Amino acid sequence: MVYNITYKKSVGKDIGNLGKAETRRILDKIEKDLAVRANQYPVLKGQFAGLRKLRVGDYRVIFAILGQDVLVLRIGHRREIYDR
Repeated sequence: MVYNITYKKSVGKDIGNLGKAETRRILDKIEKDLAVRANQYPVLKGQFAGLRKLRVGDYRVIFAILGQDVLVLRIGHRREIYDR
């Protein structure tokens, strides 16, 4: 199953805080891996129950699967991403 990738508006701000190299690496991983196998990534627990995460080095991509769409909600460093 191929998923359509969509981004929440706040992701633009998250990406603006990263360097060009990290941004390119994260976006490449999202476009290649999430589009094909988004349902294989771990489901989060606690206040983020139902959402999923994608690890890209020290960065995390928090996303939700909505039918055939993947909605990317947040991108950030692992020490900060779960605080917001």
